[in-house]
Amino acid sequence: MKTDDLISLLATGAGAVESHAAERRCAKAMAVGAIGALLVMLSMLSIRHDLADAAMLPMFWLKIGFVASMVSASLFAVLRLSRPGARIDWVARLIAAPVLVMWVIAAYVLIQADPSERSDLFYGSTSAYCPFLIALFSVPAFVSVTWAMKGLAPTRPRLAGFAAGLLSGAIAALVYCLHCPEIEAPFVGFWYVLGMLIPAGAGAVLGRALLRW
Repeated sequence: MKTDDLISLLATGAGAVESHAAERRCAKAMAVGAIGALLVMLSMLSIRHDLADAAMLPMFWLKIGFVASMVSASLFAVLRLSRPGARIDWVARLIAAPVLVMWVIAAYVLIQADPSERSDLFYGSTSAYCPFLIALFSVPAFVSVTWAMKGLAPTRPRLAGFAAGLLSGAIAALVYCLHCPEIEAPFVGFWYVLGMLIPAGAGAVLGRALLRW
């Protein structure tokens, strides 16, 4: 079969692609994943009783802003990696930027703190299970985001899987903020990032199987 004939055959019955179809598909997947993460969290934990008081603290909003930035950056990565041939030059920098900002703040906090307080600032009281809870809560989002990307056209399955896992972890971390009592930058900058990297790593491993055409 000639190339022109093959192209004509593939294009038969193809209509115009809806504007922002990928964005809408990912938005639906994120909404489903966030609801799923919230339901899983509420089945195991509860929303912190002093959430209203915590919302008055600047560090609480710094944590929320950091996690929300990770959601935005990883969503950008998912959208770019869902399009064949899309440039991804700035993706890694965009993802790294909020992490580096948080690490700079964390370093400043640790330097300014009394040496006897640094361990508590880094480990808090929940470091033993925080990243694993984030990874667990990311499962519904990982399923829905992977489904959304599968229906698009990712051509770099490992990178796409990493991005899907990172977005899922960031969504789960945002939901986990409703329960987590930790607000210190050193804790968030390490343990939250680790929690997001667990599903990201799993996505990179599973991406070839889940996202290839």
